[in-house]
Amino acid sequence: MTTPLTLRDTGADVPGFRTVPRTGVIYVMHRAEELGFALHREQWSNLGQGAPECGPLPGAPPRREQILLPPSHHEYAPIGGIRSLRERVAEFYNAIYRRGKRSQYTAENVSIAPGGRAAMTRLAAALGEINMGHFIPDYTAYEELLGSFKGFVPIPILVGARSDYRISIDELRRELVGRGLSALLCSNPCNPTGQLVEGPDLEQWVDLARECRSTLILDEFYSHYVYTGADPADAKMVSAAEYIEDVDRDPILIVDGLTKNWRYPGWRISWTLGPRDVIAQATSAGSYLDGGANHPFQREALALLDPDFARRETRAIQTEFRAKREYMLGRLRDLDVEIDVEPQGAFYVWGNLRRLPPPLDDGMRFLEAGLEEKVITVPGTFFDVNPGKRRAHSRYQSYSRFSFGPSLPELERGLDAIARLIARHR
Repeated sequence: MTTPLTLRDTGADVPGFRTVPRTGVIYVMHRAEELGFALHREQWSNLGQGAPECGPLPGAPPRREQILLPPSHHEYAPIGGIRSLRERVAEFYNAIYRRGKRSQYTAENVSIAPGGRAAMTRLAAALGEINMGHFIPDYTAYEELLGSFKGFVPIPILVGARSDYRISIDELRRELVGRGLSALLCSNPCNPTGQLVEGPDLEQWVDLARECRSTLILDEFYSHYVYTGADPADAKMVSAAEYIEDVDRDPILIVDGLTKNWRYPGWRISWTLGPRDVIAQATSAGSYLDGGANHPFQREALALLDPDFARRETRAIQTEFRAKREYMLGRLRDLDVEIDVEPQGAFYVWGNLRRLPPPLDDGMRFLEAGLEEKVITVPGTFFDVNPGKRRAHSRYQSYSRFSFGPSLPELERGLDAIARLIARHR
C-alpha cells in the first residue's frame, strides 16, 4: 500500500487545502517504506514501533484467529457502541478497580470509538473555549489533535530529566490554578518516557482534579504494561478509575482500548469512560467525526473483557516485556546511549544520544543513518508537542525513542544494526 502524499510532497497547488503534516511515527514509517520496508519487512527491525508484538506469548490466552459474521453484524453499530460492549467495559472496570465502591460505572458512562485517536478527537471536539494543559514530552499525535481544534488553547507544561519527567502535586496544583486550566491531557504510563503515576500519587491527582474542577483526561492505553510490582506474577494494572468517588461527578475521563493492553491494534476498538453527560457529548461528536466503531469486532471484544482473561494476558505481557525491557536497557547503555530514567511502564526507552559520535548525536540524523542499516527509530523532537508550531525552538534534538514492542529476535537484530552503525562512525 502506498503512503498518501501531502500537497507539499506532490507540489500541487489546490485551492482551499492546507498541508497536513504526518505525526512522528507516520513520518518515520513513510521514510522507511521509501527505502523498502514494506517490501522486505523481515529484513528490518522496527524499533520505532508503536504497537506490541501480536503473536502468542507464553502463558497468555490463545489469540483470536477467526471471527463469524452473521448478517446482523454487517449493519452499522450505534455511534457510541453496541450496548453489550458498553456494559462489558463498565463491568470490567467495576470488577478490577471499583469492587465494593458505592458509585459504579454503567453503560451510560462508556462510549466506544474506532481507536484511540478517534476517542481523543471526539473529546477535543466536545471541549469548550478553555485552557487545556498538556505535558512535554508526550505522545506525538497530541500535537495535531491539540492544534486542529480552535475552541481551546493548549498550554504546555514542561517536565524534564532533573525531575525524572515527573511533576509534584504542588507543582501540578500551581499549573491548574495559576494557568486556569479547565482540562489536562496526559498519557499514563507516559509515551515516550515510560514514567507512571500510580498509587497515592495518582489518588492525589484525582483528588486535585475534583477539588479544582479541572477535567483530567488520561490516556491509559499502556496501563497493563507496568514494571513496578514486587511480584511479576501479580498482573498489576493501573487506572485512575480506582480513586474516583462518584463516576458521574468527578471530572475524570479515561481512554483505553484493545490496541496495546490486549495486543489487538488492528481491531481499532477503544472506549472512553467518564461522567454520563460528557460521554453523551463525546458520542454526539462521533456522529459527524467518525461514524462509530467496527460492528463485528465490537462483538468479538466481549470475550476479551473478561477479568480473568485480562489478568492472564497482562501477566504474560509483563513477564515477556519486562525481559525485553532489561535486554534493551543493557544494550543501549553498552552503546553509550544515556537513559535519563528507566521506564516504569509502556514499552519504550527514552534515550539521549549526546555521547554518540556526530552526526548520530542528533535524533533525526540518527534515524536517517539507521534506515541505511534497516533499523527504525523515532526522533525525540517529535515528542515536543507543539500545537500550531507556536514555539520556534524545538526540544529533544539529541533524543530518540526506542521501542521494545517487537519480538526479542527483532530487538536483537535492530540493536546489532545500531552497534554496527555506531562502530562505523567512531
